[in-house]
Amino acid sequence: MDFTLTERQQKVRDMAREFTEREIVPAARENDLHERFPATIIRRMGEAGLLGGVIPREYGGSGFDQVSDALIFEEVGRGDSSVRTTMSVQVSLVEQLILRFGSEEQRQRYLPRLCGGEMLGCFALTEPGAGSDVAGITTRAERHGKSWVLNGTKTWISNGAVADLAVVFARTDPEGGYKGISAFLVEAGTPGFTAMEIRGKLGLRASNTAGLSFRECRVPGGALLGEAGDGFRIAMSALDNGRYGVAAGCVGIMTGCIDACVTHARQRKQFGRPIASFQLVQDMIARMVVDRDAARLLVLRAGVLKDRGEKSTLETSIAKYFASEAAVRAATDAIQIHGAYGYSNACPVERYLRDAKVATIYEGTSQIQKLIIGEHVLGVRAFT
Repeated sequence: MDFTLTERQQKVRDMAREFTEREIVPAARENDLHERFPATIIRRMGEAGLLGGVIPREYGGSGFDQVSDALIFEEVGRGDSSVRTTMSVQVSLVEQLILRFGSEEQRQRYLPRLCGGEMLGCFALTEPGAGSDVAGITTRAERHGKSWVLNGTKTWISNGAVADLAVVFARTDPEGGYKGISAFLVEAGTPGFTAMEIRGKLGLRASNTAGLSFRECRVPGGALLGEAGDGFRIAMSALDNGRYGVAAGCVGIMTGCIDACVTHARQRKQFGRPIASFQLVQDMIARMVVDRDAARLLVLRAGVLKDRGEKSTLETSIAKYFASEAAVRAATDAIQIHGAYGYSNACPVERYLRDAKVATIYEGTSQIQKLIIGEHVLGVRAFT
């Protein structure tokens, strides 16, 4: 397996790196402090082609391969995980679902505007009583003639209050279990669809998170994504995509930690010499580098399989589990190396820790990832 980047992949990485340094990094601290959604940055990402992902050019996308997409997620994640989260939802959880499961009319209607940043999307699966247990969702969609009427509540939805389009999962067959779930494309402004922003988060403060409410929300029959009953399969496909982006973003967090620690350790002096010469400081930085490189290779392995069109659920779960946990370790050690300075928001490492922690929770917790891995190895499901 050759992990040498092609010339085009290198150009994509360099473009994402330059954009991150110019547009994202300078605003990251203030956006975090003020819980300010970076709408202008997201729009510029669309103009730069960074929201086009793997979507073909015929639908307004960038036509990147999966490895290139990971390189973008990594660079943006190094700059600000809030921006990376917004981008991941847009590209991985909305655009790719419409491309794979949408009708031609849905693709033509939404993909060009999503890829260009003219529209934002959200992925509405989680509910107050249903997180890891997708089959536990209670939002209902009932057929009324040629329309569907949605009733229910979603929570912790990234991009929820700023999205123009929501991919909403609802139960269309009360007795159908996993097979009784369907997916719908619901536009903001549809009567009965409201969103309320959730503030006060530990991390990802510059990303938008909301609760969504559907009260007699009527959508046309053409809003159904795929076929009735395809919802669980669609959701699992989306989570495979999303976990890949999260893992790549965590590689970026680790690179940010390494860069900050190398600079600080060379400049900070104690006992008459730079702390870079202390064995225990080198130990922590060495572990960061090993974890970062291992996580990057796991992400690339998953990306290569995706580009080949091969199933990559196991490899994506391994990458997401390892990279998210390693990012928390790296950020924790980065604060330790910075000492009291690291405990202050004057340095980015405290933000890295707050942002890294949620990566072990959303898109499937670390515990869920281990159960997915265990099922593949043992051939036995730990849950139904």
